[in-house]
Amino acid sequence: MTTKNIDRASIVNALAYMANAATRRVSSMFPGYFEGYKHNHYADFGWPENLTFDQYYQTYCRNGLARAAVRKTVRKCWEDIPFLAEREEKHDETEIEKAIRQKFSDLRLWQRFAEADRRSMVGCYSGVILRFADSRLFREPVDTVPGGIDGLVEVIPAWEGQLMVADWDTDETSETYGQPTMFNFNEAQVGNEHQGKNRSFEVHPDRVIIWSEDGTVHNRPSLEAGYNDLLTLEKITGAGGEGFWKNAKSAPVIEVNKDAQLDAMAQAMDVSKDDLVDAMNTQVEDWQKGFDKMLMLQGMEAKTLGVTLPIPEHFRAGALENFCASVEIPKKILVGMQTGERASTEDANEWAQTCNGRRSDMVIPNIMTFVNRLEAFGVLPERDWFLVWTDLTESGMGEKIERAGKMADVNQKMAKGGELVFTPEEIRAAVDLEPLSNADKYREDDPFGEDEPNDDPDQSEDE
Repeated sequence: MTTKNIDRASIVNALAYMANAATRRVSSMFPGYFEGYKHNHYADFGWPENLTFDQYYQTYCRNGLARAAVRKTVRKCWEDIPFLAEREEKHDETEIEKAIRQKFSDLRLWQRFAEADRRSMVGCYSGVILRFADSRLFREPVDTVPGGIDGLVEVIPAWEGQLMVADWDTDETSETYGQPTMFNFNEAQVGNEHQGKNRSFEVHPDRVIIWSEDGTVHNRPSLEAGYNDLLTLEKITGAGGEGFWKNAKSAPVIEVNKDAQLDAMAQAMDVSKDDLVDAMNTQVEDWQKGFDKMLMLQGMEAKTLGVTLPIPEHFRAGALENFCASVEIPKKILVGMQTGERASTEDANEWAQTCNGRRSDMVIPNIMTFVNRLEAFGVLPERDWFLVWTDLTESGMGEKIERAGKMADVNQKMAKGGELVFTPEEIRAAVDLEPLSNADKYREDDPFGEDEPNDDPDQSEDE
């Protein structure tokens, strides 16, 4: 080997050493971006790495923010109930629409759908079990249900933890490949606090509506993205409460001097020297409860360890904002304002748009899946069914009246030039009133009916 080769090898080794040193230095400066230096945030911050339905359910039951996020979202989406119509344009209620409305009211169907919607936000999905009067078991498929709309007997909302997939279709040539072929329903599996909630059976997919974003069981819980922030908020709240309790409790720390006469103290307390510590614990406990006015401390000094608590608002604000962002709820709408201030108009409009979008993307498709299922089983006649539902972004009646008043003011100002900007029909439409018919217009001009027109074309003026 020549000297030239040795020098070249030395240079290569030196460059490799410098590169490794630089990498280690950069890795230490920016941990988490280089292999071998990434932190385990779940272990460091006390967050569970894998979550189950039971954890989501317990959080919903015990955490006020989680409960408010779920219930406020569902309450806004279901602030009124829809109406199933045979056609989209406005029309008088038909006989079949009336029968459907009455039957759904008897079954409390819309309320049970809202409950299924609420449960779907806690888990990956929820279920709606349909019970038909077809003289078949739940585990059997549905053919044709007799009795029309009266063939639907009951609608049962189910949590994810109550309704689990029992079997899957593994036949690649099947039309339902990859879909469940059977479910297990166990009503007592979740929230078994009521007597009689013990129904358990297998149920065929024909009798189940999976309530989720895509109609399958493969979804993500709404609380998942903000779960870590909920735990952080619990830690802050719990630490503050625990610190306040420790300060209020003021458990004394006994410091024994070197000249303390423990024998004399034990004799004064009428206990043996071996039982002195237990006697002092009892005395301190009674003193904290307020039964004793003094502590017997011969040659000892009692001190208290105070807990200094930082102001938690700054730590709490960040986690709270993150959770609000995860569930897409403005903070003022989720928690309100202690000062009495209401959410801004922008927040309210954004919140209405969010819930309106959730209706369109999730709620309405699930309802129409239910309608199509009833059509397939002969419970409903085949129609191009339309779901009538008030737009959540629509203005309230007060805003509509104010808008109509402004329209009338504009007309009054423009009347001098002989021009009307808005017609009476447009002003009435602004407050959701139907246009006046010709007869109504005539009655407005002639309220006493003295010149009421003749509506019979066959009757002459002489008669």
